[in-house]
Amino acid sequence: MKSFFDELYENYHRDLFQFLIYMVKDRDLAEDLVQDVYIKVIKSYESFSGRSTEKTWLFSIARHVAIDHFRKQKRKRNKIMEFFDWSEKGEQLRDHETLPDEVAVQKDEVQQVYRALDECTVDQRSVIILRFIQGMSIQETAEILEWSESKVKTTQHRAMKALKMIMGQEDKGGGEREEA
Repeated sequence: MKSFFDELYENYHRDLFQFLIYMVKDRDLAEDLVQDVYIKVIKSYESFSGRSTEKTWLFSIARHVAIDHFRKQKRKRNKIMEFFDWSEKGEQLRDHETLPDEVAVQKDEVQQVYRALDECTVDQRSVIILRFIQGMSIQETAEILEWSESKVKTTQHRAMKALKMIMGQEDKGGGEREEA
């Protein structure tokens, strides 16, 4: 087990950390989630059947950890929103900071892509990150997401279309978009 874990860590830690940073847009949070992933890896090591590669198994766990985090955050936000009446102050309280520190120094075009990714669904964002940022194949992406390759291709196509539309609207409107 120790050598398996050490090898897994050595081979994929950097990619795993980068994947989670792209998903949650927060370095400290990504570090915490990486730890959660490794805890789940240790707990589920015995159940790893080898039907997929270690990499796809690890990234599948990471994706589920990120989604669980988003669900918890949504529940917390909903509880806060129920407790307070934010109707008049909602616009003042909105966080307009959309980029992590690592992205803020990059070129404007790259920043625009990251802003547009935030507007995509979690599924679309996952496919774009896995395919284009992590460089995974359609087959690997399908295994991680536990989808068919056809669904990955369809989601990728829709994500690219959404990104193009979002980025086109930002170009025309100076970053302001109409809410759908």
